[in-house]
Amino acid sequence: MLVKVYGSAVFGIEATTITVEVNIDKGIGYHLVGLPDKAVSESSYRISAALANNSYKLPGKKIIINMAPADIRKEGAAYDLTLAVGILAASNQIKSEQIDEYIIMGELSLDGSLQPIKGALPIAIKAREEGFKHFILPKENAKEAAIVNDLNILGVDNIMEVINHFDGNKLIVPTTVDTRAEFYKHIDFPEFDFADVKGQESIKRCMEIAAAGGHNIILIGPPGAGKTMLAKRLPSILPPMTLHEALETTKIHSVVGKVKNTGLMYQRPFRSPHHTISDVALVGGGQYPQPGEISLAHNGVLFLDELPEFKRTVLEVMRQPLEDREVTISRARFTVNYPSSFMLVASMNPSPSGYFNNPDSPVTSSPAEMQRYLSKISGPLLDRIDIHIEVTPVPFDKLSDERKGESSVDIRKRVTHAREIQTTRFKDFENIHYNAQMNVKQIREFCKLSEESKNLLKIAMEKLNLSARAYDRILKVSRTIADLASSRNIQSEHITEAIQYRSLDREGWLG
Repeated sequence: MLVKVYGSAVFGIEATTITVEVNIDKGIGYHLVGLPDKAVSESSYRISAALANNSYKLPGKKIIINMAPADIRKEGAAYDLTLAVGILAASNQIKSEQIDEYIIMGELSLDGSLQPIKGALPIAIKAREEGFKHFILPKENAKEAAIVNDLNILGVDNIMEVINHFDGNKLIVPTTVDTRAEFYKHIDFPEFDFADVKGQESIKRCMEIAAAGGHNIILIGPPGAGKTMLAKRLPSILPPMTLHEALETTKIHSVVGKVKNTGLMYQRPFRSPHHTISDVALVGGGQYPQPGEISLAHNGVLFLDELPEFKRTVLEVMRQPLEDREVTISRARFTVNYPSSFMLVASMNPSPSGYFNNPDSPVTSSPAEMQRYLSKISGPLLDRIDIHIEVTPVPFDKLSDERKGESSVDIRKRVTHAREIQTTRFKDFENIHYNAQMNVKQIREFCKLSEESKNLLKIAMEKLNLSARAYDRILKVSRTIADLASSRNIQSEHITEAIQYRSLDREGWLG
């Protein structure tokens, strides 16, 4: 008897429906075809043990299973449940009248219980698009998949629940989530708050500008100045994610199995990889491509602490994603795109010793040592960072001050207002939502300067020997400062403030 059941494969962050054709005929043997990998090929052992331990069995006949389309590689153990249900249906051990309305996925344990799978959300989205009515999957992934409306999400703990469901003995209760209600209930409760930061008012101002325009920022200062503390609080002042952004972000995390029973992601991601990370782990890839840290930081913040300690090759592969806001991973047979629109926040000590031009510091470095240390970061990468700012240690009188600083909620209101201005400005542009995303054409259109501002910028360009890209960065940051001030035009004071945020370009910065 021939039976067709349906599973799904995930490539990039999109799913493709897989048709599993199970044919049982006279003879003996088990043949699995359709480009399965080792994990899929080993499924017969898990299926056999799981069925035997639940009073069912693999039929002692010739079983041929084809996973179509046959030219797509099938990876992982998530097809165990699909294959097992197909075998049970083809051997008439369960009823299969409406089995073509189901997407079925799950990894089997030997006792018949189910292990969680990766990519449940993209699979659910594809299932709804293709008109499937039900999605059977491990209960641990049910809340994640239930984000998708108009699809019955049937979470199960073991294969017996699936068998009883198809036989009509006990139907599985669908998992339901009110996505919008859950989303809006959680978005206004950041974990970290700027109210906890003592002093550092000028740095907070920088962070506010960076958040308002989506600008990349680098913090330069000695150990203990508060660089990491400030970076961790940046997501708390970014505008709340829209429902579309939350879905897109959750999809990426779903592919690598980092969502499971938490459902929709409500807070912007904050990723802080260690400086020993490889270039593949940072940008994504591998034999079976997976998203890297820059894609996991999509719609959020990527924090690179101690930037010069990262391998130069790792930093250089970030240059293209910073410009294009997506990563393309090419293989001989296919190409995968991962979105990577993130804010880069980097921190660094100004020298190997960590102390900068401070006569009272325990260890000092010569200008030559500092220059050698800074040269680990390439000029083109620094050009892609809009704001450079020096962070100085907080004096004792401010550290001991009991008064709370301005809260993240208050700063976020100003940032959100500035972002709303930018949303209106870029409403006719498909992939541009805030100032940092502007290309040269939009910069010329929306960053027009008065003669006074032009002269001011000309002097700065000549004196600091800035590149054309740095020129564009100053204009973008100026536009954001003007938006925070609700100013229609860029004023000379906005240009002046933006120029101050190019510390690493300033002549004589090294003393």
